[in-house]
Amino acid sequence: MAEMPTRPPQDTFRWPVRVYWEDTDAGGVVYHASYLRFMERARSEWLRGMGVDQSAFKEATGLVFLVREMQIDFLKAALLDDELSVTVEVKERRSASILFTQTISRADGTQLIRAQVRLACVDIGRMRPAQIPSGFIPAFDP
Repeated sequence: MAEMPTRPPQDTFRWPVRVYWEDTDAGGVVYHASYLRFMERARSEWLRGMGVDQSAFKEATGLVFLVREMQIDFLKAALLDDELSVTVEVKERRSASILFTQTISRADGTQLIRAQVRLACVDIGRMRPAQIPSGFIPAFDP
């Protein structure tokens, strides 16, 4: 039988980011891989805000979340010293994965990045997909 994804509450989490030299190329334009770090940090802070300690979770369960799939639209470039806002929104929760929509915008509201990111729950010892434990994030249990 096909797995039916669930749609969790659509609260949007926002995480502020300032662009530093280390995030840019020689011209002061944000290097494309820096956006991945910004989105990763925002997802980690979203989890922390939900009360999830990723290190303790891994230690207790042997499970981690790995990026399985990512689609990114690079709309405009961020520049040195820009103040950015990175959003995290859960679009879909399956038994072994979570699909997020993420954006990165300047403080003035200009959207720079639009992305969809699917994280897979993986048994790190076997490197195999695993079911997300019930209660991991109670509001998102299927």
